[in-house]
Amino acid sequence: MNVLKQLKEYYWKEKRFFFASILCLAVATALGLIYPNLLRYLIDDVIVPRNFEPVPYLALLVLGIVSLKGLFQFLHGFAGGRLGNRVAFNLRNALYDKLQTLSFQFYDKARTGDLMSRLTADLEAIRQFIGFGFAQILNVMLMFIFGMAMMLSINWKLSLLTMVAMPLLAITAIRFEGKIHPAFRSIRRSLSELTTAAQENITGVRTVKSFAREPYEIEKFAVKSDNYKGTNVHTAHIWAKYFPVIELLANISVILLLGVGGYLVILEQLTVGELVAFFSLIWYVITPMWSIGIHINNYTQSKASGERILELLHHYVHVKNKEKAVQVTAENLKGDVEFDHVTFAYPESQPSLYDLQLKAPAGSVIGLLGATGAGKSTVIQLLMRAYNVKEGRILIDGRNINDYDLVSLREQIAVVFQETFLFSATIRNNIAYGNRNATMDEIVRAAKLAKAHDFIMELPQGYDTVVGERGMGLSGGQKQRIAIARALLKDPKILILDDATSAVDMETEHEIQAGFSELMKGRTTFIIAHRISSLRHADEILVLDKGRVIQRGTHKQLLNEEGPYLDTYNIQYADRPQTAAEVREKQRCAN
Repeated sequence: MNVLKQLKEYYWKEKRFFFASILCLAVATALGLIYPNLLRYLIDDVIVPRNFEPVPYLALLVLGIVSLKGLFQFLHGFAGGRLGNRVAFNLRNALYDKLQTLSFQFYDKARTGDLMSRLTADLEAIRQFIGFGFAQILNVMLMFIFGMAMMLSINWKLSLLTMVAMPLLAITAIRFEGKIHPAFRSIRRSLSELTTAAQENITGVRTVKSFAREPYEIEKFAVKSDNYKGTNVHTAHIWAKYFPVIELLANISVILLLGVGGYLVILEQLTVGELVAFFSLIWYVITPMWSIGIHINNYTQSKASGERILELLHHYVHVKNKEKAVQVTAENLKGDVEFDHVTFAYPESQPSLYDLQLKAPAGSVIGLLGATGAGKSTVIQLLMRAYNVKEGRILIDGRNINDYDLVSLREQIAVVFQETFLFSATIRNNIAYGNRNATMDEIVRAAKLAKAHDFIMELPQGYDTVVGERGMGLSGGQKQRIAIARALLKDPKILILDDATSAVDMETEHEIQAGFSELMKGRTTFIIAHRISSLRHADEILVLDKGRVIQRGTHKQLLNEEGPYLDTYNIQYADRPQTAAEVREKQRCAN
């Protein structure tokens, strides 16, 4: 019950439906207990003495009881349904809110299929149990108590005799719960792995097909599917092993009742009506015993699901606001950025940055160049505060970045990532994603600056064309230009271009950069690029290698010294390679 205790905040606010459901179910159960007494009266006072006068009244009474019982069962179902769905609504929103607050560090290891499984299958198990399962457990307890009370009122000795098998049944049920719970946790875990495998295959289907890896993916999915089947079969074996034992122990009471009760009727120590009533009542005691395995099963499934949900809800948030965090607005932020002796390492990895020192005055352009893994993207991630700095500090307008409100800070930063993500929505909505109040004229202007307007107008519905999931249906260059337009429309104080023109041709890159030159005015801009052409106008260029700055300066300054920057320049401009001395001589002649 510890899981339910931890989930209390999500269902206790709906307690009116909970108590209404329990009350209606209790009334329906109590009404059902009238039947055994009616049977006893019908046999002993009507059939045996052949007094048929009360029969019509008994029929009307039964009709009334049946109607009332049906009404309260309906109200129980209605209240339970409302309870379960409201709890699911509260939990679903809490889970989604949590997913939005979790830092990049969580998503570095999280699997989409596993998260989807928690949001669907696990949440459904909780909804079913809280809406109906918990009420059913309380109901069988009420059935047992009411049934035993009435049986004791008829014949206490016979009642106690029927309780002989109870201790064995309780021990068996406890052992059953101890084995079935780990089994259901395995089912949930294997289901999430199966979902993840399917999700990854569907998302990467073009890669799969391009490498002709369909047989491998089929085999991989079959292994996951077989594992899921195996966990279900194992659980079924546990169920098959214990359930017949539970049912046998429950029916021992019936056997004792038939034998001893029948003998007492022969001795005239018990009437036939009392025996029939007793036989009817015993099912109010046996049913809870017989169904205890089912309820333990339901509870165990919900417990396993609840643990997975709580694991996500309680996951530590590594990047979060301080108390009284400073709100950032376009009016109070200039955009001065400073990296003050920053060293950073991702979890379980070697440092990605070593003692980085960088000052970017408001409105300046900083270029970052280096091989894959050099630390360029880490600089950007830290500036966005995707991770917390381990050593040193990052200052914006002279204040530690950790002092700012996280959401308002990111609202003043626009990023164009190398791997473009577009939502399954219209192009208009994708461009306006960072500025939902943008007018159509502003959207078109941003698209024109990003050199996206012309190809958008060639699409069937223009800006109202719906792009496929992750931007399917558009070329890499087209997606990247829409992402650039999205960043431009946000009108940020700090602009980050993470190899933003890598998917466009040189001519288009030149046109986009012409738009950038106007856009960058008054904004602090960080450009990650592999092309020298994207960096040549930067106020300062940092060349990184294994997390360290090995060269820094302007384009002209870096061409004047031997090193990786000049080497990269010569590779990219192979038709006109130069040495540092040749560059200096050319500049001297120009002066």
